[in-house]
This record gives sequence, C-alpha cells and structure tokens, in this order.
Amino acid sequence: MKRDPQRPEESPGRPEPPPPPSPPLLSSSPAGEAEGAEVKPAPPVWIFGYGSLVWRPGFEFTSRKVGFIRGYSRRFWQGDTFHRGSERTPGRVVTLLEDCGACTWGVAYEVRGEQIAASLQYLNMREAVLGGYDTKLVKFHPQEKDVEEPIQALVYIATPQNPSYLGPASEEDIAAQIIVSSGCAGHNIEYLLRLADFMRYFCPQAEDKHLFSIEEALISILPCLYCTEESLEETASVPQKSKG
Repeated sequence: MKRDPQRPEESPGRPEPPPPPSPPLLSSSPAGEAEGAEVKPAPPVWIFGYGSLVWRPGFEFTSRKVGFIRGYSRRFWQGDTFHRGSERTPGRVVTLLEDCGACTWGVAYEVRGEQIAASLQYLNMREAVLGGYDTKLVKFHPQEKDVEEPIQALVYIATPQNPSYLGPASEEDIAAQIIVSSGCAGHNIEYLLRLADFMRYFCPQAEDKHLFSIEEALISILPCLYCTEESLEETASVPQKSKG
C-alpha cells in the first residue's frame, strides 16, 4: 500500500487520533449556541397594498391589518393595458406619489415561511413585470389602537419610467377614461368602486379627495352615457322614410 507522504506512519497498537472537527455550519444563530440547535425561522414580511391588493391579494398570507402609511398620496396616474384596460383603451389604476403631508390607507399582509418567496414572486410578475416599479420599505401604522410601534412593510410603486405610466389628468378626464376601459380582470369601473367602497367601509375616518372626486365624476357621467345610448337605440329602431 502506498503511503501518504502528508500523513505520518501509524505505529502498531497506537490508537487512531480523533478526526479533525468539522467546520461550523453557517447559520443566523448567535455565537456559542450548541451545535445541532434548530435554525430560527426567517422573520415575517409585511406587504402593503393600496390598490386592488386591498380586496384581491392573490397570494397566501398569515394575517392582514388595515392601516396607513405616511408621506404618500394615492393617484390614478398609472395606465393599465392588461388587467383593467387594453392597448386600444388603457385603464387607470393607482400608484403612489411622494407627498410629505399626506397618508394613504390600505391593507398590510403578513407572510411567513414559504409564503414569503411565493408572494414576492407573484407580485414581481403582477406588479413589476414591465419595469418602472420601485419597491420600498415604508412604516405601516395599523388601525388597531393597541399596536404601539409601526411595522416595516414592502410596497410597490409605479414610477414615471413605467411604460404604461399616464401621469396627471383632471378627475373628470380620469373618470371618462375609466368608463370605457376593461381588461382581463374586469371593468375599470369595478376597480374604482371597489377601492372607494374599501375606504368608505374600512376607513370611514380617512379622507381621499382624489379617489372620491373621480367616483363622483363617474357617477355624474354615467346617466348621460346611458341616455345617449338609449337615444341611439331609439333612433336605430325608428323606420326611416324613403326619399322621393
């Protein structure tokens, strides 16, 4: 048998030396903890939703809280050519605008364990697949009075660099665009009314002048739209007199 030049020859009858200790496993446990101790689970992640996430998160979560973040205003400045609109008639959905004196109400979702990777992958596809989105950590203030400290939460914000970003317009123009837009997730009107209902029933003490002004403009336009359609139908049903 060929002798390993790096290893001294063993003498007959001498007990084998103990094997060298294994390198320590990398873990987040504090130094000095006994080997074999269970690795602590990853801390939960909170995700703040301020648009359709308030009623349709689309991912599994452990708990949810209604509350608000400071320093942002909600605006219907983001275009949507898929969920609530099309390439021909883009819908209008919300994004956030930095505004130091404002606050935006919504829902924060707590995800744990395997829910974390699954929810972030889903949201990256749903919210950020086209690019032009910022992800930020914000301080979320739950509605419950017994919660003393704000919670760090992740939020997705469409920026002007987003290919579908539309920017500001009057409430009346936004309402008129919403009325004629529909996508694979439903009509743009439903999106607006669901968001307004959420604010009305879950955050009755909060103000959102932009949102409710658009809702008001839409409600005022709809009767005119129906009257126009009925007039067109009546005109089409009346037999035309032949000339001559």
